[in-house]
Amino acid sequence: LNIGLVQQNCEEHCRSGVLEGGKIIDVEPDQDCHKVFCESAFGKPHCDAGRVRALHINEPESLGPYAARYFASKLWNGEEWFMQIDAHMTFLQDWDAISVQMLKNAPSRKPVISHYPPPHTANLEGMAGRPGSRLCMPTFADSTLEAQIIRLGGTAGDSRKLPYPRFAPYTAAGYFVAHSDFLREVPFDPFLPWIFMGEEIIMSTRLWTSGFDIFSPTQAVVGHIYVRRHKPKFWESVHRAFSFGVHNPLQMMILDRIKFQLKYPESDRDMIEPKSLLTAVEQYTMGTERPIEDYLAMAGLDMTKKEVSRVGWCEEGKPPPGFEQYNYLYE
Repeated sequence: LNIGLVQQNCEEHCRSGVLEGGKIIDVEPDQDCHKVFCESAFGKPHCDAGRVRALHINEPESLGPYAARYFASKLWNGEEWFMQIDAHMTFLQDWDAISVQMLKNAPSRKPVISHYPPPHTANLEGMAGRPGSRLCMPTFADSTLEAQIIRLGGTAGDSRKLPYPRFAPYTAAGYFVAHSDFLREVPFDPFLPWIFMGEEIIMSTRLWTSGFDIFSPTQAVVGHIYVRRHKPKFWESVHRAFSFGVHNPLQMMILDRIKFQLKYPESDRDMIEPKSLLTAVEQYTMGTERPIEDYLAMAGLDMTKKEVSRVGWCEEGKPPPGFEQYNYLYE
């Protein structure tokens, strides 16, 4: 087991406004988790053995969560399996072995297991007999700053746990595990700084069109500390590094790179300015094994009308159209 850590911390003069009423206050600096782990009795042997590879980024230089995914992928050193998580996670004992076994049990040559983890307060051991949640019903964002990008949500649950992961249309950023071959076939795009929403739908579509099949986990193996209201957020870092109010226009502009690939008509190549938004886009776009149109139909997404259709197969825990040969596994 090797850990690739990208740590983007606020170390001094930290402020946060993710509070009730938008109040901005001084807050304590982020904890140096890398240092704390490597100085602990549990972590020191792993750090001394070189099993933790870390990239430290000062807060003013932070480019947001998706850029951190890209940097983390560059810490890969040939390991067979790759798991992506957010910061601030809790873990079930043997999470790694369980994750790999789920991949091996999935009825696919190129599986990806993903979902939104439960909150950190969840009893992961007590939930071991319950199937993990599944992302089925997204929405088109109605906030101006998110430019009608797809927001994931609408989780579905199953009444019983099966040994086979169930098909799903979306990958989530907070828990994502696959064979590391995907890094060669679907490399993270280095030209998506400062975005928050949008990374999940672009990775879902790129993976699926490259022949990867997406599944929800048979059980949750990690939990996540959501919100963290009293800690600095990356969009606040952008404001401190440049000027207040600059983050939202930046994000809206960069989202056009994603929307272009997802066939939003208002983000067609002729409509995008500046054209540099599409730099090297052909190297970080859809795969060639399945067309994007088939994915949009499977997931019930209409990019022109900005409508989401009910995806019954996902809600019912059945294989999607074209994968009926696996129905017997889920009966």
